[in-house]
Amino acid sequence: MPPAIKTIILINVAVFLLQLTPFGGTLSEFGSLWPIGSPQFRIWQPVTYMFLHGGMTHLFFNMFALWMFGAEIENHWGTKQFNIYYFVCGIGAAIINLLATMGSLYPTVGASGAIYGVLLAFGMMFPNRYIFLYFLFPVKAKYFIAGYALIEFISGFGSRSMGSGSNIAHFAHLGGMLIGFLYISIKRADFANFSLSETISDVREKVNDLLKKRSAPRLHTQNKVAPPPSVSEAEIDAILDKISAQGYASLTPEERRKLLKASGKV
Repeated sequence: MPPAIKTIILINVAVFLLQLTPFGGTLSEFGSLWPIGSPQFRIWQPVTYMFLHGGMTHLFFNMFALWMFGAEIENHWGTKQFNIYYFVCGIGAAIINLLATMGSLYPTVGASGAIYGVLLAFGMMFPNRYIFLYFLFPVKAKYFIAGYALIEFISGFGSRSMGSGSNIAHFAHLGGMLIGFLYISIKRADFANFSLSETISDVREKVNDLLKKRSAPRLHTQNKVAPPPSVSEAEIDAILDKISAQGYASLTPEERRKLLKASGKV
């Protein structure tokens, strides 16, 4: 689990546990995203609302989706870029939700706006990757994400037109996806190298296999043994650590060549 995903999950779980204490009411009052015009609205709430949740199920599914779809995005983009994207989507979702729900009496909580931005990023980065709906039915990521967006759009305007007091912030979900789309579109040139067919973990696994083969005892001395790779284990570890911290795009041409050579692609 990459560092940003792990930290976000731990903070969300810790805050949820605080919500279960006697201080939970105060935490929710000051940290939830209250509508504009409400006496409870505070300027910091577009950030703090992302770490509050309405229940264990709400928390679990948000964090599960963050881990499932976000880990690979962070591995490709790097921790710094992922953190920027996550909070841009979450805060952008809050602003759009505030504008779309003016006059409402209900606050909004949850990381769903940022999570939907992560879903959108996964669909754009890996459009042909299969997602198993209900763990049974394979659907390409681009269709899966498009379907989710359509459902949220219909649900959001449907609940608004009927004056429903729905406890699902559909406009926050749509807002997170919209902001994510705009962000990736603007930064597309920087993300041009993220169309790799393998994740960092896949490359690391291949490199480890090569290193094991190199150090394995020779049971039959008469057999020919392939020469060891010219890239050392220390060099590969340094390159992979750099990708984890700064993203694949930060690698120099020589570092990319070494990585591909060690993974057996050249």
